[in-house]
Amino acid sequence: GTAVTIGLQYLWYKHFPHSRFHFFNDNAEWLNVDKVGHATTAYNISAFQNNLFRWGGVRPGAAALIGTLTALSFMTMIEVMDGHSAKWGFSPGDMIANLSGCLLFEGQQLLWHEQRISLKYSYHGTIFPHYYPAELGSNLPQRMLKDYNGQSYWLSFNIGSFLPASANCPRWLNAAVGYGAEGMIGARDNPSEINGHPIPSFQRYRQFYFSFDTDLYRLDGLSPLA
Repeated sequence: GTAVTIGLQYLWYKHFPHSRFHFFNDNAEWLNVDKVGHATTAYNISAFQNNLFRWGGVRPGAAALIGTLTALSFMTMIEVMDGHSAKWGFSPGDMIANLSGCLLFEGQQLLWHEQRISLKYSYHGTIFPHYYPAELGSNLPQRMLKDYNGQSYWLSFNIGSFLPASANCPRWLNAAVGYGAEGMIGARDNPSEINGHPIPSFQRYRQFYFSFDTDLYRLDGLSPLA
């Protein structure tokens, strides 16, 4: 975690001017896709760290707590660095999202000793980075992180874990509800032109999805703890 934080400081934040620590309210940006992304990232760091410590022989309760605290510490450090950046700021909304992702993981470990509900991410290419590559990404890795139009986030429920064993529901079968948004060139609204080039008018709108899903951890032979 420390190495990644130092890397971010020198490879990313050094390109932007620093400032005194300050707060920034970005709750109206990107139709909140970024907030769901924060929660999903925090949840998955918690889960990954938990699995890593369980693989190393740490008992379940301690591994889950270490994983959760590791994720929360890492995400908080990023917000603190944002708070010292003139371009951004420490976002209370981001921190609430970070905490929500961590609590989703830790709460299930305390309640059920397993993850019945998970947060997942998917990406599809869109036309919008073409109009503003500096903001939305100029290549695929950048767009997967910066183009919120192409990001979808899923709350995935493992059906069988909520049913009695007699139901004979496949262990790997999930039902997922998703959220995304499109039509976004800028964070709060769309510019009419960028660097003298006119931008078409796009409607900004939210999208909600439903899909069946596969829990890979419940497929025989794929779980890292099997």
